[in-house]
Amino acid sequence: MKEIVFTVFILLAACNGNHDPNPDPDDGTGLMVEAWITSPVKGILFEKYDGELEFRTSSNTDPTIVVDTAVTYQTMDGFGNCLTGGSAILLNNMSQADRSGLLNELFRTDGNNLGLSYLRVSIGASDLSDRVFSYDDLAAGETDPDMEQFSIDMEKEDLIPVLKEILAINPSIKILGSPWSAPVWMKTNNSSIGGSLKTEWFNAYAKYFVKYIQAMEAEGIIIDAITIQNEPLHPGNNPSMYMTAADQALFIKQSLGPAFAAAGITTKIIVYDHNADRTDYPLSVLNDPDARKYVDGSAFHLYGGTIDALTTVHEAYPDKNLYFTEQWVGGPGNLAEDLKWHVETLIIGASRNWCRNVIEWNFASDPNYDPHTDGGCDRCLGTVTINGNAVTRNPAYYILAHAAKFVRPGSVRVSTNMPGNIPNVAFRTPDGKKVLIVINTAPAKKNFNVKFRGNTVQLSLESGAAGTYIW
Repeated sequence: MKEIVFTVFILLAACNGNHDPNPDPDDGTGLMVEAWITSPVKGILFEKYDGELEFRTSSNTDPTIVVDTAVTYQTMDGFGNCLTGGSAILLNNMSQADRSGLLNELFRTDGNNLGLSYLRVSIGASDLSDRVFSYDDLAAGETDPDMEQFSIDMEKEDLIPVLKEILAINPSIKILGSPWSAPVWMKTNNSSIGGSLKTEWFNAYAKYFVKYIQAMEAEGIIIDAITIQNEPLHPGNNPSMYMTAADQALFIKQSLGPAFAAAGITTKIIVYDHNADRTDYPLSVLNDPDARKYVDGSAFHLYGGTIDALTTVHEAYPDKNLYFTEQWVGGPGNLAEDLKWHVETLIIGASRNWCRNVIEWNFASDPNYDPHTDGGCDRCLGTVTINGNAVTRNPAYYILAHAAKFVRPGSVRVSTNMPGNIPNVAFRTPDGKKVLIVINTAPAKKNFNVKFRGNTVQLSLESGAAGTYIW
């Protein structure tokens, strides 16, 4: 039943596609296909297939994925990671040579490199920082409405140097900032855990965002977008802050939106940033026209709900963008199960349900899942595990590889059908290539076809294997 529901929503989403007036000119004859495979049962870890695959006029009775580049959907911003403060500490403690090698592997696109193209960072501490802090921490009883004591100096030790190294490799990478909490003096409970933002400090908190974006820009780091609050309905993390949809709308329309406009800031404002089971939250904010005019779109996690719920938000406000901003892999990880679920549900599912990006949580941890705050996540497995200068590549590494390397920013999702047990999604890249990502969810090896412009290439994937096909 779950698969049937998922497919129905995909078909509904397809109905909202655009017909490209200038469809791809290729006729599909004789096109050679490049394939990259991860197959846990065969021990194949993101390897380029060395055989020849070619579109021909042949036909057979195997299920067929039909790629139609004349029907287009959203433009993609990229695929990537949450670069937490703890991740930055681990990276910055590596030797220069080892860190440079790892960052080049993760952010370059040539050879076997991954080409990550999107990063999420925390505004202040997240629960995967080594301690709790904000950029305006004060002594008890003090306040700072004009942000005179605001400073990001603590980020100049680890996060900012790492970001600068990444930007040197990929200057166009998009960066999203998300706060886990406002400074505690702005909150109802004066604590880093829970509490809400006092309305009397809405304008001060808007200045906090402005100062942050300006301070990062002064370091040469452009913040493309911010979310208002990480997981606003989960006040039990450390740090965390509870924020209702009504308060978020009020904060945007009365304080943040006008503050950005007055400062000439074009950083996108994205709402919600929590689970797909509460689409009423972003819809409530977007239903307020005075808030909506400042909002670029909504962000989601998937620790609750189903990915197809995102299409309902798109259908309600098709002019507002959707983003997928976090999903963890729990330690110690299981490549076979993690690859299958994340590729089907996020790389394919989030993309098919209108998300412009997919971000995995978290970039790096050590063998003990550190650093994290007291009460923070103690089982969050990094995309890589860093132990001194030694690096272990974990499930999220291979999950992201199948999309990030090939679906470059500016790629456009195009139409495909969904035959049983071979979920898939396809894109046309800015340089005109076609990229098809497929996962075999069947319990056995699956033979299937890909049809493009009337010609067919015959393919197969082992059970649980992911394949990316480029032509």
